Amino acid sequence: MNLQRLWTLARKDWADAFKNTAVVVPMIVLPLIFVVLMPVLFIIVPSLSPQMSQAFVSDPDIQPLLNNLPAFLTPYTQGLDVQRTVIVLMLGMMLAPMFLILPLMTSTVIAADSFAGERERKTIEALLYTPASDVELFFGKVLAAFLPALGLTWGSFLVYTLVVNLASYWTMGWVWFPIPTWYPLIFWISPALSLLGTAFTVLISARNPTFMGAYQLSGVLVVLVLPLLFGQIAGVVYLTVEAGLLVGGAIWAVALALTRLAVRGFNRQRLLAGL
Repeated sequence: MNLQRLWTLARKDWADAFKNTAVVVPMIVLPLIFVVLMPVLFIIVPSLSPQMSQAFVSDPDIQPLLNNLPAFLTPYTQGLDVQRTVIVLMLGMMLAPMFLILPLMTSTVIAADSFAGERERKTIEALLYTPASDVELFFGKVLAAFLPALGLTWGSFLVYTLVVNLASYWTMGWVWFPIPTWYPLIFWISPALSLLGTAFTVLISARNPTFMGAYQLSGVLVVLVLPLLFGQIAGVVYLTVEAGLLVGGAIWAVALALTRLAVRGFNRQRLLAGL
């Protein structure tokens, strides 16, 4: 496999994808909501209004939630008042699965533009006649989606860490985020989801005539994240460090198996015949 060809194919995809507003807009809007808007609104807005803060703390639904905190959160909430405990619970725990949407969203939106976008731009025939092998062509597309998905997720995590600690410093009194449960989430599960989303969507994109069609079909992958999100909100499932490692291992196994299947099924002759 020629790494230079992979890099050239990936750079070409980046040049094309980042001209497409349907690709760029979700990559800007979603991180802004998760990384900046939600933590700032949750921390700063109540602090600006004593009445709102008091109403939130005295909410009858809050106390049962605090009484049933998982044991692994005890070291991070011990000795804290209700307001600070809720901040740790919501921003340190409940919002965590939302970050898993970022690698899926980014990888699928770029990967959907891979072959389907080439068809719409009428450039796919020239691409398929390049000297790159089928494997190089496939992995060049995978690389083009995988790296931005990983970069956006890790960059968003860094910004989220800064925003949460700065916004909550007045209330908390110290730098408390991230807690250990975030490390397997960001550095183990998110790369696995990036690869899974990329391989799945490249496979779909190679068979779908339009970018939006490929992107909409790949949206089914979000169902992988929703059980974790709703499970944590309901207090049924918690992504501890151990659970994160196990979940990540399972996703890696599926992602690698799907990638192998996609590579074996990828054939440029079939793509040429479908033009």
